[in-house]
Amino acid sequence: MVLVTGVNGQLGYDIVKELDKRGIDSKGIDIQDLDLTNKTDVINFITDLKPTCVIHCAGYTQVDKAEIEDGETKKCFDINYRGTEYIAIACKDLDIKMVYISTDYVFDGTKTGEYEISDNVNPLSKYGMSKMQGERAILEHLNKYFIIRTSWLFGLNGNNFINTMINLGKEKEVIDVVFDQLGSPTYTVDLACLICDVVETNKYGIYHATNEGFCSWADLAKKVLEIKNISCKINPISSKEYKSVTIRPLNSRLSKRSLESGGFSLLPNWEDAVKRYLLSKDQRKEV
Repeated sequence: MVLVTGVNGQLGYDIVKELDKRGIDSKGIDIQDLDLTNKTDVINFITDLKPTCVIHCAGYTQVDKAEIEDGETKKCFDINYRGTEYIAIACKDLDIKMVYISTDYVFDGTKTGEYEISDNVNPLSKYGMSKMQGERAILEHLNKYFIIRTSWLFGLNGNNFINTMINLGKEKEVIDVVFDQLGSPTYTVDLACLICDVVETNKYGIYHATNEGFCSWADLAKKVLEIKNISCKINPISSKEYKSVTIRPLNSRLSKRSLESGGFSLLPNWEDAVKRYLLSKDQRKEV
């Protein structure tokens, strides 16, 4: 049986669905089921459940709040670092596999080309630092681990950038969107399938996993509005003009060389993924 944390989030939701498709027994939990910041509770819960693997999708993702509010900063590190460490300790005690979902935010985004798994991490934000420390906790405690770094997630179970663009596009004539941050939009349905493929092996290590191809946030917004036939104009602006309290990596392009070396199939192109997501979203409304 596989334990999946963060089941109410976009990725956790799709992982449980994918496991179910494969006939693999799973238990999905979220914040109401377990406080990840309580070491005793986390270790006892996992020890009593005795899963064969933990796929850890839960995390603190309010990146701007973590930058400006001391209480939120502590919460961010307690969940993303300490909570991950507690799960890792339990997995070590049970001698089971653990998957940790990490992020492009562990990099500073200054590299010219794609980031390899061997490149030095250098997060620019408190959120990125908390995820980096989560990675280090995994490396410290476990041998049977998969660290999956991904970026720009979108899925049916929750809000995301694509939904925001659709809603704003219906309300406004022009939307300002950043053009100088580059990365890969990643459909959680596709990523969930890959994660389940990886878990069924013993090819432990760090992987970068996103949909293929790269774009800017402005490119993504234009593609979404084009598919939805929304006439709103996208006005490309720089990150400096956007004036976010969080410094986001300008280059989030992640190399998939580790996936290829492991013999895993790469995910479909991001444009194809966006089309399938929007189709599924529309079909969901019709039911």
